[in-house]
Formats: sequence, structure tokens, C-alpha cells
Amino acid sequence: MNLLDATPAATSAALAAWMASRGEPPYRARQAFDRLWRRPVARWMEATDLPAALREALEAELPLPRPTLAALQRSTDGTVKFLWDFGGGGAVEAVLIPEGKRRTLCLSSQAGCAYGCVFCATGRMGFVRHLAAWEIAAQVRELLLSAEFERPTNVVFMGMGEPLHNWENVDRALTILHDPGGLGIGARHITVSTVGLVPGLARLAARPEQFRVALSLHATTGATRARLMPVERKYPLPRVVEALKRFPRRVTFEYVMIAGENDTVEDAARLAALARDVGAHVNLLPLHPGGAPGLRPTPPRSMQAFATRVRALGVATTVRRSRGLDISAACGQLRRDADDAHQIGAQDDRDVEEQIGVGSQREGPSP
Repeated sequence: MNLLDATPAATSAALAAWMASRGEPPYRARQAFDRLWRRPVARWMEATDLPAALREALEAELPLPRPTLAALQRSTDGTVKFLWDFGGGGAVEAVLIPEGKRRTLCLSSQAGCAYGCVFCATGRMGFVRHLAAWEIAAQVRELLLSAEFERPTNVVFMGMGEPLHNWENVDRALTILHDPGGLGIGARHITVSTVGLVPGLARLAARPEQFRVALSLHATTGATRARLMPVERKYPLPRVVEALKRFPRRVTFEYVMIAGENDTVEDAARLAALARDVGAHVNLLPLHPGGAPGLRPTPPRSMQAFATRVRALGVATTVRRSRGLDISAACGQLRRDADDAHQIGAQDDRDVEEQIGVGSQREGPSP
């Protein structure tokens, strides 16, 4: 059994049964359980509160899997981007975004993505595979194992992949993230971002915890949304809005602003109407052309004017600033750069940094 891939309740029961089968007292199961998420260890041999023989048995029979850190980038603004390799094509990104007392971790739920949004580097990568629940939660756990990073205060599913496409594993990962026996992160500090998979929205809404939901909207008409986001053809915007109306918690609209595509006065009016319909908060996000070939960002002054129009129509609106501009900030960009570097290295010994264009502008993650 992979103890990290089950819910805390299931893991606790499995450990209790395993310890009992060895004739160990019940408190040993509680000690071992505590070392999974609350006071994690990289391997059982580090759990020195357990006898050496028991640690060796745990190491042999119930080892703790870990990813490999394939790359790490630091921005001058404090943003840190990780590339975690889980094997089997499972190289994914996580981004730590510090801001004041908040430390938001943007994590991935899939390697690649099947939904092909035209402004997303991950979408252009295509779908590789779903992440298991432990692989999702491990992106938090690995930070706790490091003496360098503090515990994240917030977690957002806004990295690589569509979380609701991987619902079975995301569902279990949410429990691991939130459960007091797991990572113990408050539900209101966990946000699931989706392009609008209606069945998945219903499943998320049915959970009793107050997890947040963010809709990747990015357009106010079906025609524009279909051009930017192919998912519109399967789940049209009116269906998505109706699903959000049944969501018991506050909704956020994520809206990447693209010059000439979704930034007109009429778009502002339609966006405000959609937001009022579901009581949504609007986040306006800048697009970085390095992460979206052929598309141009709306100029900052125009973004502010757009925000003013939406606010004037009674909708709370935030203009997000870019983070990590001096690193591979677009979702999927670091993995793509790493793949490019590997391919370049296989061909010749030319300077990898020059080949992958380190330092160019790229689409930044939103906190």
C-alpha cells in the first residue's frame, strides 16, 4: 500500500492493522501516522521516535514515494518555480508565490492538459497523464520536508492540467490537503480552478467543505470563448453559469486580457452581467506574449480602464500583477524549457541557456 495515496482515515486504519499484525502496541501506529503529513519525514529511517527495527520494516514494506526535483527557478520578486518529476511522463510544475503573510502554492493536477486553451503553454503541450492523489499532495509535502521553505498558507489548483478532468484523484487529494490528519489546510484556503467541466462542478459542489472554485472564463461570448477555449463546444457558457449558480460557495472568474479578443467596452458590460448572475469576484490577469504566440496583451492602462468599467457595474474586480517575469513563468513553460534543453543537449553542446531563451517574457501565474 502507498500510504500517501489514501485518505488519512484509510491510511490510519491500514497502519493500525499493519502494526497489530506485527504485535506492536497501538500507539506505534499513531506515531507512524504522524510522520506522513503532520510531521513528515523523507524516509522512515528519519522517524527516530520509532525503534530502528520497526523503521527498517516500514522502509521495506511501506516505503514513502517521492518525486525528483528536476529544476528550480527563483524570481527577483520572491516567486519560486519547481519542476517535479514523478516518473512515467509525470514532470509537473508547482509555483510558490509569497505576498505579505500569504504563501500561495499553485500546484498541478495533471502532466499536460487535454483542453488546448490557445493562450496556455500547458494546453499546447497536450495531455500526458493524470497525477495520482499522492503526487498532487506531494507538491505540498515536499516543501514541508525542506528547511528552506515555510508551510504554504493557501493552495490553488491553477498549475498544469484541468483538475475536474482528474476528479477521482483530485477528490482524494483535497481530503489529504484539508483533513486535520493530513496537511490540515483550511478549505477556504484551497481553490480549484476549472475551464468549466459541468459534471465535475456538480461533484465539487456536493462536497461539504467550503473549497473555493475559480472559473477560467476569458471570454464573454460563446464565439470568442470557443476560439480561445475549445471546451466551449462541449460545455457552453450558459451551462457553466447555471452549474455555478448551484455552487454553495463564492465563485471567482479568472479573465486573461488579450488585446482585440476580449477587452472591449461591450466585453466589460457582459463580464459584469455574468459576474452579477452568480455573485462572482473578477480577477483580471495580464497575458504575457512569450506564453501565447500570436496573441498580444491588453496594455496596462486599458486593463485599468476595463476594471473601472466592471466595478462601476457593481462587481468586485481585482487587477492581478504579473509574478515571476524573469523566470519561465507561463504554466507549462518550465517543463517545456527543460524538455527543449534535454533535446538540445542530445544534439550538441551549445549553450542551453541561449537555446531556450532564458529571460524572455512569459505568461505569469496568478496568485
